[in-house]
Amino acid sequence: MRLVVVAVGRLKQGPERELANRYRGRIEDIGRKLGFRGLDIHEIAESRARDVEQRIREEADAVLALAPEEMVLVALDEKGKNIDSAAFAEHLGRWRDESVASTVFVIGGADGLSPELRRRARLSVAFGAATWPHQMVRVMLLEQIYRAATILAGHPYHRG
Repeated sequence: MRLVVVAVGRLKQGPERELANRYRGRIEDIGRKLGFRGLDIHEIAESRARDVEQRIREEADAVLALAPEEMVLVALDEKGKNIDSAAFAEHLGRWRDESVASTVFVIGGADGLSPELRRRARLSVAFGAATWPHQMVRVMLLEQIYRAATILAGHPYHRG
């Protein structure tokens, strides 16, 4: 199964990018042994439309243009479920075992995700009730993907 992160907005140079790259490398190392065929990260420019609904729609169109046909969509959404790391790993492991071609994680722009993306999402995840900057959400997502891989591998990284 291929893992894909599609994020609206760019991750600038700095500690967030360094940490994201570190987790990406870790995911790719352990993931190959678990049947994950790599991790792609796509950054989409934020829409410049004046109207909020138009911005959300344009960003959703850009996300869907990058999403493969055969996929499971996971929305990172403040209205999503708060699930623990073991449950997150269980989802990834189940989709891998079901031979899902790709799991696509979507991080929306400042205005959030479109209703269409929310409907298409098989899983909607929130990282707590707090509002997080998109750069931090990307780092937290990559850490959770890495943690899920270590859980599936029986690695001692996760001690929960």
